[in-house]
Amino acid sequence: MTLPEVQNAILDRKICILIPTYNNGKTLKRVIDGVLDYTQNIIVINDGSTDSTAQILAGYPQITTISLPENKGKGNGLKTGFRKAKELGYNYAVTIDSDGQHYPDDIPVFVQALLAEKEDVLLIGNRNMSQDGIPKKSSFGNRFSNFWFWFETGIKLEDTQSGYRLYPLHKIPKKYYTPKFEFEIEIIVRTAWRHIPVKNVPVKVLYDPAERVSHFRPFKDFTRISILNTILVFITLFYIIPRNFINDFRKKSFKRFLKEDVLESDGSNRTKAFSIALGVFIGLSPFWGFHTLLVISLAVLFKLNKVLAFVASNVSLPPFIPFLIAGSLFLGAPFVHGESNILNQELNFDLVKNNLLQYVIGSLIMATTMSAASGIGVYLFLNKLNPDSK
Repeated sequence: MTLPEVQNAILDRKICILIPTYNNGKTLKRVIDGVLDYTQNIIVINDGSTDSTAQILAGYPQITTISLPENKGKGNGLKTGFRKAKELGYNYAVTIDSDGQHYPDDIPVFVQALLAEKEDVLLIGNRNMSQDGIPKKSSFGNRFSNFWFWFETGIKLEDTQSGYRLYPLHKIPKKYYTPKFEFEIEIIVRTAWRHIPVKNVPVKVLYDPAERVSHFRPFKDFTRISILNTILVFITLFYIIPRNFINDFRKKSFKRFLKEDVLESDGSNRTKAFSIALGVFIGLSPFWGFHTLLVISLAVLFKLNKVLAFVASNVSLPPFIPFLIAGSLFLGAPFVHGESNILNQELNFDLVKNNLLQYVIGSLIMATTMSAASGIGVYLFLNKLNPDSK
C-alpha cells in the first residue's frame, strides 16, 4: 500500500493509534514521530510517568494525551485508552509500545490485513523471536503463552505476547478483571471466546538494551499470569467448551451435527475412535468431579478430538449412575475378600464408600473394557462410512 492509501484507510476505517507509556522518555519521541508519518489519530496514555514524558508530550498539541496521576499498570492504561478511543468515535485501535521495540512503519501491515478481512478481527504482531538479541526468557514466555492460548481457545498463534496489536473496539469485552501485563492475555482470550477471529501478522522487532526500559517483573508478573491462566483454563473446561458444544448442537439438526461436527471433524477415523475410547474410559472411571478436566486435558495432550472425547465422557450422566455403580461393584467383587453381595443391599453412595476398593477395581475393569469395545466399534463404523479417511 502507498502512504496515501494507508492514510485514507486509517481515516475511512476510523483507526487510532494507542500508545501506553510509563517512563520511556528515551524512546517515546521516536515512536510518536514515526506514527505521525501515517496519522495524527494518536492517543497517548501517560501512566504516571516520573521522567521526561510529560515534557515530551507537551510538544505534541495535535495528539490526544491522557495523563494518569499514578502508575497503575499497562492493562489499566490500555483500558483507559480504549474508553477514550470509543468516545472519540474510533472503530479500531492499533496499540504500539513506547519502549522502541516496535516499528511504526509496520502500521500498514495491520491496515492491509484489516482491509483483507470480511469481518472484524483482532490482529497481533508476530515477532521473530529467534533473531539475535531476543532474551531467552522472552522466547520461553511467548511459547508458554501460545500454548495456553491454544488450550483456552483452540486457536494456534505464533506470538500472543506482542503488544503491537489491532483491536476491534466494539467487539472486545467491555469489562475486565486484570490491571497489569496479564491484561493483554485476558483480552485476547475473552475476545476469542466471543467468536472474534484472532490472527497474527508479521512485524519487525528491536531489542536495544541501551535504551529499552522494561517494567515486566519476572516473578510477580509471571505469577499473576499463571494465576490468570489457571482461572481461564477452569472457565474453558467447565463453561466455554460445554457452551460451544450446546450452541452448535442447537443451531443444527442432529443429522447435520453428526455429519459436520463428528463424522467430518478434524482427524482420521483412528483419531476419532481413540477420542471416543478416551471419553468412555474417563466417563466410567472412578474420578468423580474431575471427568471434564481429565478428558479435555488428555485429549489436548494426545492431540485427540476434544469434542468427541467430551461427548463420550458423558456416559456417566446421572440417569446411568446407578447402573454404573452396580456394574462396577459386581465386576470388582471377585477381587476382594468379605461380603460382596450387592443384591441384598441398598444401592447408594454409602455402599460405594463401604466397598470402595471393590468399586474402584470394578469401575476400572468396566472403563477399560467399554473403552476398548467402543473404540473398536466406532472405528469399524467410521471406516465403513468413510473408507477413504485414514
